[in-house]
Amino acid sequence: QLQFVESGGGLVQPGGSLRLSCAPSGFTLDYYAVGWFRQAPGKEREGISCIDSSGGSTNYADSVKGRFTIPKDNAKDTVYLQINNLKPEDTAVYYCARFRPDAGWPLGTLNRDAYDFWGQGTQVTVSP
Repeated sequence: QLQFVESGGGLVQPGGSLRLSCAPSGFTLDYYAVGWFRQAPGKEREGISCIDSSGGSTNYADSVKGRFTIPKDNAKDTVYLQINNLKPEDTAVYYCARFRPDAGWPLGTLNRDAYDFWGQGTQVTVSP
């Protein structure tokens, strides 16, 4: 089964930091862009960041600009989500997914319909 494995979530105090990891299972990231999404209880899944296959181009939702970065380690075939200055509203399950290159969406989109191979997610809880 082709999917991603996310890890690195946990319980963090406001102002803290986390680094989430996203690794592919059954394929490699050599040719695919990757997106990070999150879903808070009772809310729609929200696209927050994406990175192209080379790691040279990124995009961020306005809600996370300045606090989130999306580094990629090509040697480890892993994409990360570095989250700084965590806020209670960042509490959500975080997912990564593969950009579908043949679905007609523009590269860099954060629309969830442009992505597949969803993982199980990793829970991030921000609380005092």
